[in-house]
Formats: sequence, C-alpha cells, structure tokens
Amino acid sequence: MRTLDLTPLYRATVGYDQIADLMDRALTNDVGQSSYPPYNIEKTADDAYRISIAVAGFSEDELSVEVKENALVVSAKKAKDETPRNYLHRGIATRAFDRSFQLADHVRVSGATHKDGMLHIDLIREVPEALKPRSIQINSATAIEAKAVN
Repeated sequence: MRTLDLTPLYRATVGYDQIADLMDRALTNDVGQSSYPPYNIEKTADDAYRISIAVAGFSEDELSVEVKENALVVSAKKAKDETPRNYLHRGIATRAFDRSFQLADHVRVSGATHKDGMLHIDLIREVPEALKPRSIQINSATAIEAKAVN
C-alpha cells in the first residue's frame, strides 16, 4: 500500500505537475517490472544520452524500437527455431520482452545500433529557441509613467 502524498508538491510549485505525475507513475508501475534485459543509461554529452541494452541472442529483425507518447518502447520476440535442440545447460535468456523508458520533453531518439549483442539507442535533447532562457530589459519607472500620461 502506498502512503506517499504528493499534494504539497502541487501546492508549492508551478508547472512541475508533470514531474509529480512521473513520480506517481514510477511508484505504481515499477513494482512488478522485471530486470530483464539488463541495461545502462549514460550521459554522453550535455544534451545527449545513450541507452545500452544487452540483447544477446536476438537479431536486428527480432528487435523493435518505437517512440509512443513520450515513451521509448524497446521490445523483442525470438523467432521460432525449427531446429530441435537438446540443451545440457541453457543460461542465455532469449525470452520476449518489452522495456519502456519515459522520455522528457524535447528528448528525441537520434538513432539505434545493434552490435556485439548490445542495442545502443542514442537520444538527444533539443530545446526550442522559444523555450531557452532570454534576457528581459528592465525599464525605469519614470519612462513607463511618461508613456501612460500621454
């Protein structure tokens, strides 16, 4: 049972409701999420990131990378192997999976590569010019009053 109340966060901040929603989703959804397949998230530059997922045993045709509503969804399904095999030990997991990553605003996928059993997904954050910080000129009060009188 969850007892975390995010109401004070909503009262004390303006415009951070998405962060509170993200925290709420993280607390409710990740409880039963599997740790398969293992992955790394690294920051490669100021506005660039890379997600590396261990996908040993999967070919490029069996992997899918999609962006849906600010969520990056990576899935894989192993093609049916027609050759009967008799394993003495089977330690390489090739079970199907769906892994989801929530993307922040203005983060887009710039590419994906599959090499040596690793799937690398490169992400870049591109903040539009309209949202970048800008300087506001401060006018003197006397200039504003003079304009108001005229």
